[in-house]
Amino acid sequence: MSAPSLAVVILAAGKGTRMHSSVPKVLHPLAGVPMLQRVVRTACELSEDIIVVTSPDAEAVRSELATAGVRFAVQERQRGTGDALAAALPEIPADIDQVLVLCGDVPLLAAATLQRLRAVTAAGGVSLVTARFPDPKGLGRILRDGEGCISGIVEERDATPAERRIDEINTGIYLLPRARLDAWLGRLDAGNAQGEYYLTDIIRFAVESGLAVASITCDDLTEVTGVNDRAGLVRLEREFSRRVAEQLLAAGVTVMDPARVDVRGELHVGQDTVIDVNCVFTGKVVIGRNVQVGAHCVIEDASIDDGAIIAPFTHIQGAHVGSEARVGPFARLREGTDLGERCRIGNFVETKNTQLGADSKANHLAYLGDAILGEGCNVGAGTITCNYDGVDKHPTILGDGVFVGSNSTLVAPVRVADRAYVAAGSTITSPVPADGLGVGRARQRNIAGWKRPKKTTEAD
Repeated sequence: MSAPSLAVVILAAGKGTRMHSSVPKVLHPLAGVPMLQRVVRTACELSEDIIVVTSPDAEAVRSELATAGVRFAVQERQRGTGDALAAALPEIPADIDQVLVLCGDVPLLAAATLQRLRAVTAAGGVSLVTARFPDPKGLGRILRDGEGCISGIVEERDATPAERRIDEINTGIYLLPRARLDAWLGRLDAGNAQGEYYLTDIIRFAVESGLAVASITCDDLTEVTGVNDRAGLVRLEREFSRRVAEQLLAAGVTVMDPARVDVRGELHVGQDTVIDVNCVFTGKVVIGRNVQVGAHCVIEDASIDDGAIIAPFTHIQGAHVGSEARVGPFARLREGTDLGERCRIGNFVETKNTQLGADSKANHLAYLGDAILGEGCNVGAGTITCNYDGVDKHPTILGDGVFVGSNSTLVAPVRVADRAYVAAGSTITSPVPADGLGVGRARQRNIAGWKRPKKTTEAD
């Protein structure tokens, strides 16, 4: 028997006034990804039929999801969750069996939890996710009858003192039969303390119709915690990073302090790698085995191969670091950098769109941009590639075994062939042949009897 067809509705029309931001609440990033994008990704694991409910002026939300394969419904006025689902109803095909309702500001919900919810839901039935919060203040409470069956949900503002002592709360995640939604949503009224159309009333309608309301309890409160303000967002972000760190520890990675690592994207790390404190990983980062990442590094959209050493205070963005290479401290690898095996990039060296062959090195105070270096090259301190003429970028190409002396300037486009030397302090503007020495210095002259300048006094 095939599984019931499913549509997912994500409620994302809230104003999020407590964020005090011009950015819609659901677009604030959690661990580098907008909250709503996280919810959409989870929904995509269950269905291809996804409707996002937005406010009329949420063009930024629609733009963010332009390539996500979702449809949009507009809630003209924010009059509660029931009204939001009603706005989506025309977008839900009538022949769909089930409608899963999610919240755009609950970003860490796992697809496995939703699969559990589907598993306990009878054909044509109703189900929801509940949780037990130590402090349920502000949350809707689950009402159960004498036999433990769900009989309804009461919002805190409408609850009696006894009902407010209930710690089982409504997470806002429902699985509902499409065939009944038109009738149920048509019955909603705003006769409550907030003057809104509560989606929670549907549970009462289901019970009145003789339908049993199934539920699962989510023991992981982080999964079902919604974000109301920036403080709540930061707490979830810290919990996200801590959990990633715990997973890495369990997989054979040493994270020196799980409380002092930030993961803002997707991080994959091989065994026996060591990550020191206060490192930030953004985007997709892949790190091999036996890598050492020093303290205070920022690594974004990068790959680092086995045995590499990344010294403290290094910034790597859009780069590849080969096996057993050494980078830093205080180095910056920018987009398009590709370091070969055993390369060395030292302190205060910046690279961009540059390839270094195996065993090449730039150990101090250099800039390499739009350059290709062969194997076994040495770039001295103070060397720069002049790759930009104010309009276009030009390449600098070094062959194998090239030695560039300190404080040299390579004016692109220029080529230095295999085993050539560039004398320290040179400005190189034309090709240097293989095994040759390029010298581009002004002639030195000494002035005999030169007298040191003297400072004039204020009186003078």
